[in-house]
Amino acid sequence: MSIAADQDAGAPERRIRRVGHKGAALLAPGNTLAAFDAALQSGVDMIEFDVLSERPDGSGALLIAHDYEALRLAEEPLTLDQALGHLAQSEFAGIELDVDMKLPGYGGRVADALRDAGLAQRALVSATYTRELGLLKRLAPEIRVGWSIPRARRDYTAHSLTALPALALLGALRAWLPARSRAVLKAGRYDAIMAHWRLINDALVAAVHEGGGELYAWTVDDARQIDRLAAMGVDGIITNDPRLFADSAAVA
Repeated sequence: MSIAADQDAGAPERRIRRVGHKGAALLAPGNTLAAFDAALQSGVDMIEFDVLSERPDGSGALLIAHDYEALRLAEEPLTLDQALGHLAQSEFAGIELDVDMKLPGYGGRVADALRDAGLAQRALVSATYTRELGLLKRLAPEIRVGWSIPRARRDYTAHSLTALPALALLGALRAWLPARSRAVLKAGRYDAIMAHWRLINDALVAAVHEGGGELYAWTVDDARQIDRLAAMGVDGIITNDPRLFADSAAVA
Protein backbone atom coordinates (compact mmCIF):
# COMPACT_ATOMS: atom_id res chain seq x y z
CA MET A 1 0.00 0.00 0.00
CA SER A 2 1.29 3.46 -0.83
CA ILE A 3 2.01 6.15 1.74
CA ALA A 4 -0.82 8.20 0.25
CA ALA A 5 -3.20 5.27 0.74
CA ASP A 6 -2.01 4.84 4.31
CA GLN A 7 -2.87 8.44 5.02
CA ASP A 8 -6.34 8.08 3.50
CA ALA A 9 -6.95 5.06 5.73
CA GLY A 10 -6.23 7.17 8.79
CA ALA A 11 -2.76 5.86 9.60
CA PRO A 12 -1.47 7.62 12.74
CA GLU A 13 2.00 8.42 11.41
CA ARG A 14 3.38 9.23 7.99
CA ARG A 15 6.82 7.83 7.21
CA ILE A 16 9.05 9.44 4.61
CA ARG A 17 11.17 7.00 2.63
CA ARG A 18 14.90 7.60 3.04
CA VAL A 19 16.49 6.80 -0.32
CA GLY A 20 20.19 6.39 -1.02
CA HIS A 21 21.24 7.71 -4.45
CA LYS A 22 23.43 5.24 -6.37
CA GLY A 23 23.50 3.41 -3.06
CA ALA A 24 25.28 6.08 -1.05
CA ALA A 25 27.48 7.88 -3.55
CA LEU A 26 29.15 10.19 -1.03
CA LEU A 27 30.15 7.29 1.19
CA ALA A 28 31.44 4.89 -1.49
CA PRO A 29 31.76 4.93 -5.29
CA GLY A 30 28.22 5.14 -6.62
CA ASN A 31 26.46 2.20 -8.27
CA THR A 32 28.72 -0.36 -6.59
CA LEU A 33 28.15 -3.11 -4.06
CA ALA A 34 30.14 -1.06 -1.55
CA ALA A 35 27.72 1.85 -2.02
CA PHE A 36 24.74 -0.46 -1.51
CA ASP A 37 26.31 -1.76 1.71
CA ALA A 38 27.01 1.79 2.90
CA ALA A 39 23.39 2.75 2.24
CA LEU A 40 22.19 -0.25 4.25
CA GLN A 41 24.46 0.66 7.16
CA SER A 42 23.07 4.22 7.04
CA GLY A 43 19.54 2.96 7.62
CA VAL A 44 17.89 3.74 4.27
CA ASP A 45 14.45 2.48 3.33
CA MET A 46 15.22 2.33 -0.40
CA ILE A 47 18.31 2.08 -2.60
CA GLU A 48 18.36 3.85 -5.96
CA PHE A 49 20.72 2.70 -8.70
CA ASP A 50 21.12 3.23 -12.44
CA VAL A 51 20.75 0.65 -15.21
CA LEU A 52 22.28 1.28 -18.62
CA SER A 53 22.34 -0.98 -21.66
CA GLU A 54 25.74 -1.91 -23.04
CA ARG A 55 24.81 -0.23 -26.33
CA PRO A 56 22.68 2.92 -26.84
CA ASP A 57 20.05 1.04 -28.84
CA GLY A 58 19.10 -0.90 -25.72
CA SER A 59 20.92 -4.07 -26.67
CA GLY A 60 23.77 -5.87 -24.97
CA ALA A 61 24.36 -6.51 -21.29
CA LEU A 62 22.49 -4.53 -18.66
CA LEU A 63 25.05 -2.73 -16.52
CA ILE A 64 24.95 -0.60 -13.38
CA ALA A 65 26.11 2.84 -14.54
CA HIS A 66 24.72 6.35 -14.82
CA ASP A 67 26.12 7.09 -18.29
CA TYR A 68 28.61 5.82 -20.85
CA GLU A 69 31.42 7.95 -19.47
CA ALA A 70 31.02 6.26 -16.09
CA LEU A 71 30.89 2.93 -17.88
CA ARG A 72 34.17 3.61 -19.66
CA LEU A 73 35.86 4.58 -16.40
CA ALA A 74 34.71 1.47 -14.56
CA GLU A 75 37.36 -1.24 -14.39
CA GLU A 76 34.76 -3.99 -14.26
CA PRO A 77 31.17 -2.76 -14.51
CA LEU A 78 28.62 -4.38 -12.24
CA THR A 79 25.89 -6.23 -14.12
CA LEU A 80 22.23 -5.91 -13.23
CA ASP A 81 22.10 -9.59 -12.28
CA GLN A 82 25.10 -9.18 -9.96
CA ALA A 83 23.52 -6.13 -8.31
CA LEU A 84 20.17 -7.83 -7.82
CA GLY A 85 21.84 -10.97 -6.48
CA HIS A 86 23.54 -8.85 -3.84
CA LEU A 87 20.39 -6.93 -2.98
CA ALA A 88 18.37 -10.15 -2.71
CA GLN A 89 20.49 -11.27 0.27
CA SER A 90 18.82 -11.49 3.65
CA GLU A 91 20.65 -8.41 4.94
CA PHE A 92 18.64 -6.28 2.52
CA ALA A 93 15.26 -7.82 3.33
CA GLY A 94 12.67 -5.06 3.52
CA ILE A 95 14.80 -2.54 1.61
CA GLU A 96 12.99 -1.26 -1.48
CA LEU A 97 14.70 -0.59 -4.80
CA ASP A 98 14.47 2.35 -7.21
CA VAL A 99 15.79 0.96 -10.49
CA ASP A 100 16.45 4.01 -12.66
CA MET A 101 16.54 3.20 -16.38
CA LYS A 102 18.78 5.70 -18.15
CA LEU A 103 17.64 4.86 -21.70
CA PRO A 104 14.64 3.20 -23.35
CA GLY A 105 14.68 -0.19 -24.99
CA TYR A 106 15.25 -2.70 -22.20
CA GLY A 107 12.38 -2.34 -19.75
CA GLY A 108 11.15 -5.87 -20.39
CA ARG A 109 14.55 -7.32 -19.55
CA VAL A 110 14.72 -5.26 -16.35
CA ALA A 111 11.33 -6.65 -15.34
CA ASP A 112 12.46 -10.22 -16.06
CA ALA A 113 15.63 -9.71 -13.99
CA LEU A 114 13.62 -8.38 -11.04
CA ARG A 115 11.24 -11.31 -11.22
CA ASP A 116 14.07 -13.84 -11.47
CA ALA A 117 15.72 -12.32 -8.39
CA GLY A 118 12.45 -12.34 -6.45
CA LEU A 119 12.55 -8.55 -6.13
CA ALA A 120 9.66 -7.40 -8.32
CA GLN A 121 7.39 -6.63 -5.35
CA ARG A 122 10.08 -4.49 -3.71
CA ALA A 123 10.99 -2.52 -6.82
CA LEU A 124 9.99 0.75 -8.38
CA VAL A 125 11.36 1.29 -11.90
CA SER A 126 11.86 4.95 -12.78
CA ALA A 127 12.69 6.62 -16.09
CA THR A 128 12.27 9.87 -17.98
CA TYR A 129 10.98 7.97 -21.04
CA THR A 130 7.21 7.78 -20.76
CA ARG A 131 6.69 5.26 -23.57
CA GLU A 132 9.12 2.87 -21.92
CA LEU A 133 7.27 3.21 -18.61
CA GLY A 134 3.97 2.53 -20.38
CA LEU A 135 5.40 -0.61 -21.99
CA LEU A 136 6.79 -1.79 -18.66
CA LYS A 137 3.43 -1.19 -16.98
CA ARG A 138 1.76 -3.45 -19.54
CA LEU A 139 4.43 -6.16 -19.42
CA ALA A 140 4.82 -6.24 -15.64
CA PRO A 141 1.79 -4.70 -13.89
CA GLU A 142 3.06 -5.95 -10.53
CA ILE A 143 6.09 -3.63 -10.72
CA ARG A 144 5.58 0.00 -9.71
CA VAL A 145 6.79 2.67 -12.12
CA GLY A 146 7.85 6.26 -11.51
CA TRP A 147 8.06 9.11 -14.01
CA SER A 148 11.30 11.03 -13.49
CA ILE A 149 11.38 14.68 -14.50
CA PRO A 150 13.12 16.64 -15.95
CA ARG A 151 15.36 14.75 -18.36
CA ALA A 152 18.85 16.22 -17.98
CA ARG A 153 22.40 14.93 -18.37
CA ARG A 154 23.64 17.13 -15.52
CA ASP A 155 22.52 19.92 -13.15
CA TYR A 156 22.45 22.92 -15.49
CA THR A 157 21.52 25.26 -12.62
CA ALA A 158 25.00 24.76 -11.15
CA HIS A 159 26.86 26.46 -14.02
CA SER A 160 26.86 30.21 -14.65
CA LEU A 161 26.40 29.95 -18.42
CA THR A 162 23.36 27.69 -18.21
CA ALA A 163 21.82 28.66 -14.85
CA LEU A 164 19.42 31.36 -16.05
CA PRO A 165 17.83 29.41 -18.94
CA ALA A 166 17.70 26.28 -16.78
CA LEU A 167 15.92 28.12 -13.97
CA ALA A 168 13.48 29.64 -16.46
CA LEU A 169 12.68 26.18 -17.81
CA LEU A 170 12.20 24.84 -14.30
CA GLY A 171 9.81 27.70 -13.58
CA ALA A 172 7.68 26.73 -16.57
CA LEU A 173 7.76 23.07 -15.53
CA ARG A 174 6.70 23.98 -11.98
CA ALA A 175 3.58 25.63 -13.37
CA TRP A 176 2.74 22.73 -15.72
CA LEU A 177 3.67 19.69 -13.67
CA PRO A 178 0.98 19.58 -10.93
CA ALA A 179 -2.00 19.24 -13.27
CA ARG A 180 -0.14 16.82 -15.54
CA SER A 181 0.97 14.66 -12.60
CA ARG A 182 -2.54 14.50 -11.17
CA ALA A 183 -3.94 13.42 -14.54
CA VAL A 184 -1.43 10.66 -15.33
CA LEU A 185 -1.58 9.24 -11.81
CA LYS A 186 -5.38 9.14 -11.80
CA ALA A 187 -5.24 7.41 -15.19
CA GLY A 188 -3.05 4.72 -13.66
CA ARG A 189 -0.13 5.36 -15.99
CA TYR A 190 2.39 5.69 -13.16
CA ASP A 191 2.60 5.02 -9.46
CA ALA A 192 5.02 7.79 -8.53
CA ILE A 193 6.52 11.07 -9.67
CA MET A 194 10.29 11.44 -9.25
CA ALA A 195 10.94 15.19 -9.41
CA HIS A 196 14.06 17.32 -9.13
CA TRP A 197 13.81 19.10 -5.79
CA ARG A 198 13.61 22.51 -7.49
CA LEU A 199 10.31 21.46 -9.10
CA ILE A 200 8.60 20.62 -5.85
CA ASN A 201 6.08 23.01 -4.35
CA ASP A 202 2.85 22.72 -2.38
CA ALA A 203 0.80 22.45 -5.57
CA LEU A 204 2.78 19.46 -6.82
CA VAL A 205 2.62 17.67 -3.46
CA ALA A 206 -1.15 18.13 -3.35
CA ALA A 207 -1.63 17.10 -6.99
CA VAL A 208 0.39 13.89 -6.65
CA HIS A 209 -1.50 12.84 -3.54
CA GLU A 210 -4.84 13.72 -5.12
CA GLY A 211 -3.82 11.48 -8.02
CA GLY A 212 -3.16 8.61 -5.61
CA GLY A 213 0.58 8.52 -6.18
CA GLU A 214 3.83 9.14 -4.34
CA LEU A 215 6.29 12.00 -4.77
CA TYR A 216 10.05 11.50 -4.54
CA ALA A 217 12.52 14.40 -4.51
CA TRP A 218 15.95 14.04 -6.11
CA THR A 219 18.83 14.61 -5.45
CA VAL A 220 19.00 16.40 -2.09
CA ASP A 221 22.36 16.75 -0.35
CA ASP A 222 21.52 19.56 2.07
CA ALA A 223 19.97 18.94 5.50
CA ARG A 224 17.92 22.15 5.37
CA GLN A 225 16.38 21.15 2.04
CA ILE A 226 15.58 17.72 3.44
CA ASP A 227 13.70 19.35 6.33
CA ARG A 228 11.89 21.73 3.98
CA LEU A 229 10.77 18.95 1.63
CA ALA A 230 9.74 16.71 4.50
CA ALA A 231 7.61 19.52 5.93
CA MET A 232 5.94 19.97 2.52
CA GLY A 233 4.82 16.35 2.54
CA VAL A 234 6.93 14.51 -0.03
CA ASP A 235 6.90 10.73 0.25
CA GLY A 236 10.57 10.05 -0.35
CA ILE A 237 13.85 11.96 -0.45
CA ILE A 238 16.82 10.76 -2.49
CA THR A 239 20.31 11.76 -1.35
CA ASN A 240 23.94 10.87 -2.00
CA ASP A 241 24.59 11.08 1.76
CA PRO A 242 22.03 9.12 3.81
CA ARG A 243 23.78 10.27 7.00
CA LEU A 244 21.87 13.54 6.57
CA PHE A 245 18.65 11.79 7.51
CA ALA A 246 19.91 11.27 11.04
CA ASP A 247 19.96 15.05 11.55
CA SER A 248 16.34 15.52 10.45
CA ALA A 249 13.62 15.09 13.02
CA ALA A 250 11.06 14.86 10.22
CA VAL A 251 12.81 11.95 8.47
CA ALA A 252 14.83 10.08 11.10
